[in-house]
Amino acid sequence: MDVNARWEAILKRDASADGRFVYAVRSTGIYCRPSCASRKPRKNNVLIFEFPEMAEARGFRPCLRCAPQDSGYDPRLEKVRKAVRHIEEHADENPTLAELGRCVGVSPHHLQRSFKAALGVSPRQYLESLKAQNYKDLLKNGRDLAGAGYEAGYGSSRGVYEGASRYMGMTPAAYKKGGEGVSIRYGITACRLGRLLVATTDKGVCRVSIGERVGELVSDLKSEYYLANLIRSDNELKKYLNVIARLAEGEPVSESLPLDVRASAFQCRVWERLKAISPGNTMTYKDIAEDLGLPKGARAVGRACAENPVALLVPCHRVVRGDGALAGYRWGVERKRKLLDMEKKRK
Repeated sequence: MDVNARWEAILKRDASADGRFVYAVRSTGIYCRPSCASRKPRKNNVLIFEFPEMAEARGFRPCLRCAPQDSGYDPRLEKVRKAVRHIEEHADENPTLAELGRCVGVSPHHLQRSFKAALGVSPRQYLESLKAQNYKDLLKNGRDLAGAGYEAGYGSSRGVYEGASRYMGMTPAAYKKGGEGVSIRYGITACRLGRLLVATTDKGVCRVSIGERVGELVSDLKSEYYLANLIRSDNELKKYLNVIARLAEGEPVSESLPLDVRASAFQCRVWERLKAISPGNTMTYKDIAEDLGLPKGARAVGRACAENPVALLVPCHRVVRGDGALAGYRWGVERKRKLLDMEKKRK
């Protein structure tokens, strides 16, 4: 199920989706199965996890009403789920692929293949992202840099900067301070898709968001770097706003804007492939995965699209499902349809 299909399942309380994923709500600290009868959450307050263990590793508690930890899962995924549990419980010990294979009773090669098919990443990649998230959580909770690095499973300060830094938009020291001392300028303009927010550091564009309400766009920008020096600078960012607003109207542009985004190697590969899709054209998640040499990596491609922080500059709206349906766009399917229609008219 892609991101949009999962959200629809949550809205409809679709019991057929139970056992395929769980969702967690940031404001309550609780995770549920899709069919849970609890109050429907706001979309930007929801996190999706493949297995209950993943939600619990992030500190979420199971809902007492729907008992999501007991939801039946495909038995073919049980070994993958067991490997996830082992990684979650022993992340600070850096378990190897061979160790995981012995733990679940399959060869390392078989586990690598089945794990990647189920989650879109390898056990090593999942471990590294988990350690980085644990490290970020420890910093937010007041741990010092060295102590957080040791507790998260990094053996040295070099390991922290080479590992965790790839998953942050700034250095660990700056992140610990909630972005304190980092200046982020942002501008807002109207476009045919609604309101457009463009944020930049001194290195380049770090975020492009689309929405209806200015307050929500600014709130989302503040949520990650709550102590950063946010400065509204519409005039200074006029060039950037104009270029991206033209993209929002389906107009091809020749200007190349600098970016300041942190990403994994795989995300970079996906995003570069997206930028090669010409305006008005589309590719499927599967096509992109095959182009990258990962014929079973469609889900991982979908996740990389969902995590794109610079809408329009990295055109994830040009990716569609295998049946051609427009699904999985963070800023809404109707915006995706409108954007593609405008691009096709300008071809």
